[in-house]
Amino acid sequence: MFTSRASTGSGYTRTVAYLAVAFIFSPAVLVVSRPVGFIAISLAIACSALCVTLAWLNWRKFSQLSIASAESRRVAAK
Repeated sequence: MFTSRASTGSGYTRTVAYLAVAFIFSPAVLVVSRPVGFIAISLAIACSALCVTLAWLNWRKFSQLSIASAESRRVAAK
């Protein structure tokens, strides 16, 4: 009934989530939290930088699929 599919290199959901936290959630929390001080700004920048770094690493992990590896998976499935 359920068949498991091998990943074809399109696992970008976490990448998008990291970028959403970095560019939407973290600045929104900074704006909502009053008063905005040096510590809050530093934490927001650190959180955003961490999320951007994790998104970049995740992007590199899933974008390393080559044409030859995709072709070998298709031949093996036949």
